[in-house]
Amino acid sequence: MTEVLKILIAEDNETDRLILSRIITREGHTVSLAMNGAQAVELYDRGRHDIVLLDALMPVKDGFEAAMEIRELAGEELVPIIFLTSLQDVDSLTRCLESGGDDFLSKPYNSLILKAKIKAFGRMRSMHADLRSNHRQLLIEQSVAKNVFDNVTYSGSLAASNIRYSLSPIAMFNGDTVLAQHRPDGGLHVFLGDFTGHGLPAAIGAMPLADTFYGMTAKGFELEEIVREMNIKLCKILPSGIFCCGAALHIDMVEKTARLWLGGVPDCYLYYADQGQVLPFGSSNLPLGITAGPKFTMHTDEFSMNNGDRLFLWSDGIIEAENAQQGMFGEDRLRAVFDATHQPGDIYPNLLRAVDEFIGKGVRNDDITLVEVLMSDPVAEDLHYLEEVAERVPPALDWEVNFRFSTITLQNHNPMPLVMHVLSETEGLKPYVSQLYTLIAELYSNALEHGVLQLDSSLKKTGAGFGRYYQEREQRLAEMKQGEIRLSIRQVPIGRGGRITIRVEDSGPGFPYTEQHTEAKPDTDYSGRGLRLLRQLCSRVEYFGRGNQVEVDFEWPRRRLE
Repeated sequence: MTEVLKILIAEDNETDRLILSRIITREGHTVSLAMNGAQAVELYDRGRHDIVLLDALMPVKDGFEAAMEIRELAGEELVPIIFLTSLQDVDSLTRCLESGGDDFLSKPYNSLILKAKIKAFGRMRSMHADLRSNHRQLLIEQSVAKNVFDNVTYSGSLAASNIRYSLSPIAMFNGDTVLAQHRPDGGLHVFLGDFTGHGLPAAIGAMPLADTFYGMTAKGFELEEIVREMNIKLCKILPSGIFCCGAALHIDMVEKTARLWLGGVPDCYLYYADQGQVLPFGSSNLPLGITAGPKFTMHTDEFSMNNGDRLFLWSDGIIEAENAQQGMFGEDRLRAVFDATHQPGDIYPNLLRAVDEFIGKGVRNDDITLVEVLMSDPVAEDLHYLEEVAERVPPALDWEVNFRFSTITLQNHNPMPLVMHVLSETEGLKPYVSQLYTLIAELYSNALEHGVLQLDSSLKKTGAGFGRYYQEREQRLAEMKQGEIRLSIRQVPIGRGGRITIRVEDSGPGFPYTEQHTEAKPDTDYSGRGLRLLRQLCSRVEYFGRGNQVEVDFEWPRRRLE
């Protein structure tokens, strides 16, 4: 069925108007008639016609002026304008097209050509309308997808006070991604990923990568375990030719240490604030998503950082940024920013400014991402909100779970993520996961190190003794023939909150526990600090048996710790 079109005819000759009107109405279309350009503009403004036929030479306002005004009124709508003219010179015909016309029809009119042009422009207009509709739908879908994408990938701890980051994509979807999440023990994991390409194809792997990163970090997995799992997942889902260059960082703000894994990204810089010096770290691993076999390596750099030191990570979009002369920003210009900046806090904005000024009016050819991670003291946890959270969650349930960790597990695996998975998925406990992690990790370490391995905690009375202590720990763990730790966790409801009772039993010989052995020691003593922590977090700490069994109660809601 032929689409009925609204056609505007502007012709100052009455006979020509009638001829054109009759030809067009016989084709089933509706017609509006104007005697001059001014009437044509007025009729179009009132009726928004589908096709406009304009005589070039008319009184009051000629067709050239009318065409420009109608085109302006139409905006993004496609409104074909066909000029009706007896003019034959090239300049006049060119002016018809330059003033907004799409075609012209010479006088005297040929009805077959007129009908053919109307059909052709009708099809063109219909296709344009479909494209606009599809484009609007695509924009809506992209907007929804972008919102979901951002909510998944840019959550976690990116708002932490010691992180600054800039993501500057060249498309709606970013091929670069930045992730950050605190571990339950207070440590911080940061990941910068740079997928091949840009836009939606490049961002396709960011959501499963973020899901793995956030989920495993929240449960206490180590950085190396998380990177391995992200690589396995990307190898399974990414199409051929798509992979992710990445930088993964673990920073411990208590011990002032960091571990860095680099896979295919440009060199990262560690800036020592007190010395004003830069230490580069180069990539020694394959990017994520290429191979899950033995070629994928986990070489990491471990180093100390003092408060005020900064680690800078960036995607290759910074190094390879081009200016209008097609020269690259490069390593030398990047290093020059560090050398020319005297205040550590100014390096981050100066880097962004330098890259932006270098690109100038040049064409951006890649996503640009910069991350700064500052070593600082951990922010003291404000526990005021815990009571408010407890009032909004359902009452605690009554449940119990038991674990048994044998020799092979003790030697080769960290069971904490398994235990924390149970607690992190328990409604009502999420505000307390960090404290529970600290509590259970301390109980497990005591059972393993002092119970099963029989390590002497007095080695840790000095800072220098720590290294010897953990060297002895690794040796005894490797030589261990048998050992076992049992862990039970039970939750019971209490008023608006609940109580978690944790019982840990090890296969070691125990110790003659008395009040003297279990009393808190001075803060200057490195050994015995774990027991002080247990007493601070728990409402009850009690030893049983040979001293190889301990039971503690953790209750909530709790008053703010003093």
